[in-house]
Amino acid sequence: MPRGPLIDIHQHPIPEHYKRALASVGVGGSGENPWAEWSEAAQLELMDQSGIAAAVNSIASPGVYFGDVDFAIRLARECNEGSARMVAGHPQRFGAFAILPLPDVGAAIREAEYALDTLKLDGVCLLTHVCDRHLGQSEDDELYAELHRRNAVVFVHPLRNQAKNMPAYGYPSGMTELVLDTTRAIHNLLWNGIFGRFPNIRWIMPHGGGTVPFLAYRMSAMNDRAQVAANLPGGSVAGALRLLHYDVAEVCAPGSLKCLMEIADPSRVMFGSDFPFSRHRTPRDDVRAHIRAFEQFDGWSPAVRRAIESDNALKLFPRLERSISRKS
Repeated sequence: MPRGPLIDIHQHPIPEHYKRALASVGVGGSGENPWAEWSEAAQLELMDQSGIAAAVNSIASPGVYFGDVDFAIRLARECNEGSARMVAGHPQRFGAFAILPLPDVGAAIREAEYALDTLKLDGVCLLTHVCDRHLGQSEDDELYAELHRRNAVVFVHPLRNQAKNMPAYGYPSGMTELVLDTTRAIHNLLWNGIFGRFPNIRWIMPHGGGTVPFLAYRMSAMNDRAQVAANLPGGSVAGALRLLHYDVAEVCAPGSLKCLMEIADPSRVMFGSDFPFSRHRTPRDDVRAHIRAFEQFDGWSPAVRRAIESDNALKLFPRLERSISRKS
């Protein structure tokens, strides 16, 4: 079936100021991978070549906190102001999520206020864990309350979990640890009742929700825990999962997509590419292969695919409507 223009809600700029800041604390890439090649011009060129009308950017993994809260506060502000400049330069092509300087909750709230009210960014990005806690811990309730008050869009992005004394394995950790940390974060958010207690937050879960679609049956044991079920929307794990939004970055294979569509509301699934991070090809080739796999999946109707291409994203980011009009 013919494909319409895409809104990609999962792309990552890697600006020079961010690389310089992380080099100062000994970080030279994301996880085991060196930094991918990125420039604003190259990103726009890829979008034009691939039929991506607009992208919502996030500076995500490995984040801004490396043991020094003041460093995290300064770097988050620099990143968010840089993101705002990108949006201002190409308002029909780019949106952006703000990075917050957790684990300092007060500083994170202040940065969210500045990013959303002054910079007018489109939402915030929360990492699956920061320091020694995953999303969903009570220490962050004040932040969730503020995001709930604002009806904020929250894009979640994983980090590799640095569990101590974990038995060694021989493959690159990004192949499994990112999706597993997304799974841990979603499970912890469910277990601690965050979705039920702060229902106005509009959560976007990356990479098809990690391994949650496959584990949904096991996770449904929470339904039988009265104290937990009381804070699950609809009183069930399935009900809570259908209220979340998901992107399809790095999960465009038939089995993965079918599994996702078993637990997700089709009107809450969106396209994502993860550019410029790449599994095994060059980033450009990886995005093209990802789009081809997306186009070849036959498990949804033309209307559902059209919604995933762009319409579902426009419900969260209506100002990008002009980007679709531009490409149509």
